[in-house]
Amino acid sequence: MENLIALLIAAPLLGAAVLLCGGRRLDRLGHWLGTALAGAAFVIGVVLFSDMLGRSGEDRALHQHLFSWIPVEGFQADVAFQLDQLSMTFVLLITGVGTLIHIYSIGYMEHDERRRRFFGYLNLFLAAMLLLVLADNYLLLYMGWEGVGLASYLLIGFWQHKPSAATAAKKAFLVNRVGDVGLSIAIMLMFTTFGTFAFGPVLENATDATEGKLTAIGLMLLLAACGKSAQVPLQSWLGDAMEGPTPVSALIHAATMVTAGVYLITRSGAIFNGAPDAQLVVVVVGAVTLLFGAIVGCAKDDIKKALAGSTMSQIGYMILAAGLGPIGYVFAIMHLVTHGFFKAGLFLGAGSVMHGMNDEVDMRKYGGLRKYMPVTFVTFGLGYLAIIGFPGLSGFWSKDKIIEAAFAKGGTEGWILGAVTLLGAAITAYYMTRVMLMTFFGEKRWEPDADGHEPHPHESPRSMTIPMIVLAFGSVFAGGLFSLNSAFVNWLEPVTGHDHGHSPVSAATVTASTVVVLLIGVGIAWAQYGRRPVPKVAPRGSLLTRAARRDLLQDDFNHVVLVRGGEHLTRSLVYVDHTLVDGVVNGTAASFGGLSGRLRKLQNGYARSYAVSMLGGTAVLIAATLLMRAV
Repeated sequence: MENLIALLIAAPLLGAAVLLCGGRRLDRLGHWLGTALAGAAFVIGVVLFSDMLGRSGEDRALHQHLFSWIPVEGFQADVAFQLDQLSMTFVLLITGVGTLIHIYSIGYMEHDERRRRFFGYLNLFLAAMLLLVLADNYLLLYMGWEGVGLASYLLIGFWQHKPSAATAAKKAFLVNRVGDVGLSIAIMLMFTTFGTFAFGPVLENATDATEGKLTAIGLMLLLAACGKSAQVPLQSWLGDAMEGPTPVSALIHAATMVTAGVYLITRSGAIFNGAPDAQLVVVVVGAVTLLFGAIVGCAKDDIKKALAGSTMSQIGYMILAAGLGPIGYVFAIMHLVTHGFFKAGLFLGAGSVMHGMNDEVDMRKYGGLRKYMPVTFVTFGLGYLAIIGFPGLSGFWSKDKIIEAAFAKGGTEGWILGAVTLLGAAITAYYMTRVMLMTFFGEKRWEPDADGHEPHPHESPRSMTIPMIVLAFGSVFAGGLFSLNSAFVNWLEPVTGHDHGHSPVSAATVTASTVVVLLIGVGIAWAQYGRRPVPKVAPRGSLLTRAARRDLLQDDFNHVVLVRGGEHLTRSLVYVDHTLVDGVVNGTAASFGGLSGRLRKLQNGYARSYAVSMLGGTAVLIAATLLMRAV
């Protein structure tokens, strides 16, 4: 079975190579080939999963060594893979949801002339993400990490003829480079501390390192996670990334890129367990981001950007849970998986709405679409109920566990985190109900576009609706299956560990509180958007609303602090270079030039000048000699 691990990566990687290098002769079949190879990776993953289920909890990890990548004395880097319960969870999510997105894309990208290239990029994305989660060392993980960044750049900017798409791709690429610096520094620190960057030795010997070194490594890993998972302060790229085709948004938000940071922190649990200060920073970042994203989502009229704010917020829940250590690792991954189902379904549903509305994204120009798009309405509605934590659906089981874990942290910190997670749940219910009401309820509000073409909303083809239906089933049932007899906890505990903590409130109290705040959020949204007509033009709103429409001024902050700050720093360095450095260099050159000019006059070629010089020198020597004798 170990030999099958490499095939998980090889299948989509082969698809990417063939589709991107095969030329136009594959235009008619490229989308089928890309989808088939993504499906093949999923089948291989299911086979390995079935084999893993037949083993005991402590004997489920598989290893495959392909070759020595960098065999240097004292520095050994291998291309080797590790498949355990944690990486298997990601394999099934990446390949399963990824395959459904491939199928959906067949219909969504049907009329795009570059569809073959698009599917090649999708395959490359899957291969890079699989390499990231299957690597058995941090250096190979870094290769997958960079591959994910490259694939996201290519897909976000796929419609590069649009300046907004090209700019969004560059923004995502550059912001992620900041986080990638953190990962590279962390790997260097690991090597200097442990003499290796393989998972086994690093994590097993983490207790032997000083807390200071573990804190430094943990903070650098967190910086990397903030970039990939769009957490504060590296979150600014996520909303703009919606410029890519909608299947790309679904893939990034549900199964690949933004989940990478959660995987990195959870996989590195032993490091964070030994660095409480780093853990605290992780928790703070997660708590701030879950509120930040939720507030941004409340003010967006662009359906995809509202969902992007939702992703930022939900990943914030996962990062917060991962920062709680053994209390929250399992539930961070559990919410990641359930989120993969309902968030992919929501994005594909948004794409279906856009497909029937001439690519319109402004929800103020929707209304009443449930009559025209019944399948989209039902599947999107189930995803909506799941994400707000409606009792019994997937999000209810996973998000409630994170809220319980927050309270279980204990002390004042536990009460604060519990309150933050409950507040986030209330805001989530509000903005997602707003999206649902503005899109599918009320009277129709669409109008002819600039060319006079009026949208004619209709249901999407089966290639798009079937993946949405499958994801809707996951949105409804996945969380309950994971919670049955603590199945998911038992599955991951051998890898991540688990601690129940000591919560000051009972699980029933947490559940009741979550339902109450959910109803409050839904009620406020219904009062604003269900009982009143939705204006076609957004009102000016409060100061907070105006700030949220501009992503809580994150780009303004970056421009003032980083761009303007960088400009001032550059001007200062140029001034120092021109005045000090050039002054010293040019002054030294001028001094030697002047000296040489004066010395050059001594060599003028006139015999009388030389004779006078010799006479003067002789006189000086005689005078000096007489003076010395007199003394």
